[in-house]
Amino acid sequence: MKRSIVIGATAALALSVAAAPAGVAASVPQDAAETEYVVLYKEGVNAADAQRAITEAGGTIVKENTAVGLATVRTANAEFAKVVQSEAVEGVARNRVIGKAPEGDKAAAAEAARKARAAVEKAGRGGGRPDFGRPKPAAEPLADAQWDMKQINATVDGSYRYNQGDRDVLVGVLDTGVDASHPDIAPNFNAELSRNFTTDIPYGANGDPVDGPCEEEPDRSCEDPADVDENDHGTHVASTIAAPLNGLGIGGVAPRVQIVNLRAGQDSGYFFLQPTVDALTYAGDHGIDVVNMSYYIDPWLFNCVDNPADSPEERMEQATTIKAMQRALDYAHARGVTLVSSAGNGSQDFTKEIVDTSSPNFVSEPGRQPRTRTIPPSCVSMPSEGKNVIAVSAVGPSKRKAYYSDYGNGYVDVAAPGGDAYDTPDNTLDLGGAILAAYPKSLAEERGELNPDGTPKVEYVIRDCKGDQCAYYQYLQGTSMASPHVAGVAALIVSKYGKRDRVHGGKTLNPSVVEAKLKATATKTACPTPREFTYTLRPSNGQTVTMTHVCEGGKPRNGFYGHGIVDALRAGR
Repeated sequence: MKRSIVIGATAALALSVAAAPAGVAASVPQDAAETEYVVLYKEGVNAADAQRAITEAGGTIVKENTAVGLATVRTANAEFAKVVQSEAVEGVARNRVIGKAPEGDKAAAAEAARKARAAVEKAGRGGGRPDFGRPKPAAEPLADAQWDMKQINATVDGSYRYNQGDRDVLVGVLDTGVDASHPDIAPNFNAELSRNFTTDIPYGANGDPVDGPCEEEPDRSCEDPADVDENDHGTHVASTIAAPLNGLGIGGVAPRVQIVNLRAGQDSGYFFLQPTVDALTYAGDHGIDVVNMSYYIDPWLFNCVDNPADSPEERMEQATTIKAMQRALDYAHARGVTLVSSAGNGSQDFTKEIVDTSSPNFVSEPGRQPRTRTIPPSCVSMPSEGKNVIAVSAVGPSKRKAYYSDYGNGYVDVAAPGGDAYDTPDNTLDLGGAILAAYPKSLAEERGELNPDGTPKVEYVIRDCKGDQCAYYQYLQGTSMASPHVAGVAALIVSKYGKRDRVHGGKTLNPSVVEAKLKATATKTACPTPREFTYTLRPSNGQTVTMTHVCEGGKPRNGFYGHGIVDALRAGR
């Protein structure tokens, strides 16, 4: 999940864990500030009726997804959410106030935006049947640091020898973008199908930087191309799935499949409803076989339809998120897309009543701030708790559930290595317990992590060179890092068992079959003894932290591991 855990320079860990007709009715009261909403149409209605209701309420549609029936709307009508209700409208959610740049130094604002982005991350179609005559592949230079691949048997002695994935298999990365220029991504990057479904948000409702000024972007635009990652999260995820065996850096779980960048996340790490819905329907329409979703939909970590702590408008927002996301997930799943999602980094049992202090986490209107809410199990985090979504918990090098990983018997489907830098004999931090994967060079330079000669000057960044070509990698941990391991194994399953896709070309396999094979080939892992597992973390600041998580269920399925830890060799062979 976004807000993944980054190992910082101080060696401390922090939990990040189509336009329609427009118009404004003359009788509609107007506000000075323009606001964005997302409007969900009722299923089965004529889209024109919903469009008419939006127009009559003073809204202008700036983006519309007719497959799901969702529109992003701008309006200056302060009462829009109330007056747009009609027989054609299912729900409305405030998206954001259209922010304006604050007065003062734009350079200072840009620097604040850069720090804000960093804070978000630091707080959080080849293959086929086995060919026994095929030469054993060589290990990648950084393979010894990839304990995660060894754990799931994605190695030269394991799955690589029998199934490296098929070029006809496409894995969509719904994330902050993918750096297509990275040498350990470029060979498997599908530029033709990649898309960016977001637009950078310079400033928020209070004038605070979100993604930062457009003129400070490398391309001086808020419309980024579909081959860049100005955050780093999506690039890490993509290389875990499909870094090629090219004699440089690392190897991915499925090193011959193709990566499709379906960018749904902002530079700042926020993921909003419309871009995710658009990315999922695009995946369904374009033959994407697997998608990885390492995030939750902002601004609510948990969406509740009847929480007394929320206003009627907020309940409507959350209900709209649940309904719209499930429609999009259903649309993609019905068209052959296997849906994989991270379980979350909150160290909480999703099947119990918990307390959330992080929502709403995005200032969509002046003065709106996170607050403490009691969350019953009936509330839903999207997309991980969506129907037909494979929710993934994270484990460390010893195979213990990672201390930060969310869990829950009936919530977690499978587990995978996501890193746990405190999974050490003395419970002190070890960078090697995190996951090593690709890192954009441009970000390493921007963040001052490289020496003038290009060598890293921080221990969590690694460089590997082949001839005069060099690439950079960084250690991260989180369920965001676990989920792509599962997406990669799912791609191996499609590679082996998939049939010709008569609509899009390439291969296809029913997502229900993929999920069943993932679970059947996972290594069944029992709860610890005792079931009340206590974590002890000893960070460098000398302040020891302890926490106890209770594992429920049996070896076939339980709250820590679901149906087990995925295995690339068993699944792909």
